[in-house]
Amino acid sequence: MSKPVVVLGLLGTTLDSARPDEDRWNRWRPTVSLCQHDDLLIERVELMHPKKSAPTAEIVASDLRAVSPETEVRRHVLDWRDPWDFQEVFGALHEFARSYAFDPDREDYLVHITTGTHVAQICLFLLTESRHFPARLVQTSPPKRFRGGEIGRYQIIDLDLSRYDRIAMRFRDEHREASSFLKSGIETRSAAFNALIDRIEHVAIASEAPMLLTGPTGAGKSQLARRIYELKHARRQVDGPFVDVNCATLRGDAAMSTLFGHVKGAFTGATSDRSGLLVSARDGVLFLDEIGELGLDEQAMLLRAIEEKRFFPVGSDREVESDFQLIAGTNRDLRVEVARGAFREDLLARIDLWTFELPGLRDRRDDIEPNLAYELDQFARRTGRQIRFNREARERFLRFATSDDATWRSNFRDLNAALTRMATLAPSGRIRREVVDEEIERLRRGWERPESDAKRNDAERLLESVLGAEAAERLDRFDRVQLADVLDVVRNTPSLSEAGRILFARSRERRATRNDADRLRKYLAKFGIRHEDVRQIERST
Repeated sequence: MSKPVVVLGLLGTTLDSARPDEDRWNRWRPTVSLCQHDDLLIERVELMHPKKSAPTAEIVASDLRAVSPETEVRRHVLDWRDPWDFQEVFGALHEFARSYAFDPDREDYLVHITTGTHVAQICLFLLTESRHFPARLVQTSPPKRFRGGEIGRYQIIDLDLSRYDRIAMRFRDEHREASSFLKSGIETRSAAFNALIDRIEHVAIASEAPMLLTGPTGAGKSQLARRIYELKHARRQVDGPFVDVNCATLRGDAAMSTLFGHVKGAFTGATSDRSGLLVSARDGVLFLDEIGELGLDEQAMLLRAIEEKRFFPVGSDREVESDFQLIAGTNRDLRVEVARGAFREDLLARIDLWTFELPGLRDRRDDIEPNLAYELDQFARRTGRQIRFNREARERFLRFATSDDATWRSNFRDLNAALTRMATLAPSGRIRREVVDEEIERLRRGWERPESDAKRNDAERLLESVLGAEAAERLDRFDRVQLADVLDVVRNTPSLSEAGRILFARSRERRATRNDADRLRKYLAKFGIRHEDVRQIERST
């Protein structure tokens, strides 16, 4: 069944002009003629016009109702001083497009480009091509010889145009707004991170394919996924909800049921039907954080749901449909998981089209300062208390936070916790030096690897597990201590690149090239060790 057609167009102050006392039906008027075609049923006309043309707009609206009683006419006043001023006209039409409540799932839109100045017609072209108007173009033309009663012709045009250079600045401004939105408005300074966000913004708007966000715990994957959804929702690219689930919390039958739903009686305790999260995410975005924790059966079902938009709820012989965009998050190296049989290669190939690795906080030291202000603003929103640093305390904390002593092992979770503690303890709304010193000491204690007997024994056990007891015994003490520390770092990081950045943090600043992963791989190879061996032992313990 076809959707209702809605026409958006400008009143033609010349072509549509009419007076109550003239024989206007003996002239071809494009806006009126558009509603006279038997094969083009128009549900609604959104008629835009300048304020001074209101009398003409009223006559045209009345004539539209006369020739097509089933068509609703809505009038919108768009005032500009000079209809030939490109900037002014584009700005007015751009604002109209952004504020109009389009519903492309339920209505088809046509933008009428026959009326208005050439400047206005160009602006309508550009706003339709850029999807600010989610529409096709419609053009009307008069009959070759108008004898009264003829309605002329119309043509619907699908656009595939390049953007115009003259309004590139306006689109760049919108792009900057979108990038800033993805960064929660934080003026980040890291060039690499800003470039990453620019790419994510472009892909988020242009693609409906799955996206994979990787990076260490606390790097901001969940928050970024939600902001991507909010950006797409603001652009009317998704209508459904944002559904967020941490796959690490899903186990056994509950995982299948939570994701895909079940029917009553599917298993013990299934006392009623359950739709599942994939159905809840219909027409929206599904964020599966820690997707590497899903079992192989769930992965197979998920692959089919992504590719075919159909799947079977647990215990059902009837398929259900759900069209959603998937964003996945992980702190694991999924290629390693594929190699050891824990992750399906076909699923990885499907979700690996757009993969973005979010860096940890220690790799974004330039962004720590602007994030301080953001975290304090968030604290104020939660508590209603405005907290600020005094100058000495701020400088003291920033020196520590951006130094090599600050490992930020849990990334932004560590930073958020530190700011929350200091803000809570701040007397009279000011964070002072003594509060900062106390927090720095607390962070250091939390990050240090205590040289206790238990810790050393744990490192020894790891070394023997990887090499075997006899091979470990043959190592010189120097190699034994160094290798044990390296393995301890490797097992606690998701990738060789991340482990290399930690182990070579000091020397990497003095090198022109920084292939930390290759450097670490070669070091482990001297002892016959592969990265996968260490990670597999870690997961089995």
